Amino acid sequence: MRKLGTLLLVAFLALTACKESSKNKRYLPPSTGAINSLMVVMENDLWQGEVGDKVRALFADRVLAVPQSEAIFSLTQIPPQVFSGAITNSRSVLYVQKDSLSIGHVKSNVYALPQKVAVVKGRTNDELLTNIDAIAPKAIASFKNNEISEAQKRFKRSLNKETDLKDVLGIHLDIPSVYRVGKHEENFVWLDRQILKGNMNIIAYTMPNNSFSNDSTFVRDIVSMRDSIGKKYVPGPYEGTFMITERAFSPYIFPAEINGYKAAEIRGIWEVNGYPMAGPFLSYIINDDINNRKLILEGFIFAPSANKRDDLLELEAILKTLEILPKKSV
Repeated sequence: MRKLGTLLLVAFLALTACKESSKNKRYLPPSTGAINSLMVVMENDLWQGEVGDKVRALFADRVLAVPQSEAIFSLTQIPPQVFSGAITNSRSVLYVQKDSLSIGHVKSNVYALPQKVAVVKGRTNDELLTNIDAIAPKAIASFKNNEISEAQKRFKRSLNKETDLKDVLGIHLDIPSVYRVGKHEENFVWLDRQILKGNMNIIAYTMPNNSFSNDSTFVRDIVSMRDSIGKKYVPGPYEGTFMITERAFSPYIFPAEINGYKAAEIRGIWEVNGYPMAGPFLSYIINDDINNRKLILEGFIFAPSANKRDDLLELEAILKTLEILPKKSV
């Protein structure tokens, strides 16, 4: 009987603890905001002075490798006294304030889910400027990763079910259903979608594993590879024209990691050899050790006179869903 009483007491305490935990758990509303938007919370006098200039210089800097000048984030500034209610649900927030503390850090899910809030405080303008400089790289990366996750969440509601990438290259990407396979070759797959003023494209192919082994010729080898693939698979509007890497613009190259796979990220401008067409591209050269090869994923856009920042983010979000499928057993 004593044992039964002990068990009942334990069960009661566990149930009470669950109820208390449920009471204490904070439920956050879903975050809101357009893709690549940033809510800047700071006093108007700071915004109109050197502190605001610093924020604009860093957080509205130009997107790399796009033909037109576009800011990495669209900034909306409001004073702290207005930052309340639904506005606090903004997905990305930069909060800058004069204070007795001098700090800079990034918090997650403060008012909404998912959300990133970068907080910068300082006793003087000079301290604010120093702290903004220090936190900017981490804050920008956090905001961007949050935007990529948001873009993936949106397009995963309706995905393309074609199996060409799996059948030809043994890979999987989460691709929105609006994309369609336009070309399917032995070692090459091309998907595209129509947009208001042009089209967005994804291509995938492989190279031998020993490609790009010479660091001193890495950039030249990338350009040579892209040009040869363009000549073979990506024709221009007229016979004899094809996609190449823009001659006057050296692409940007960064180390990267795609779903755990080591990679190189390349951002640049493509053009058509012999015809006035151009646009931005984003490529990943991925070490596919599973299959002893280099896997190349690329997104590129043709949309004359249109902004391309958000479309580039969609392509990046798609490419970062890469899954290299296990080899089939014989």
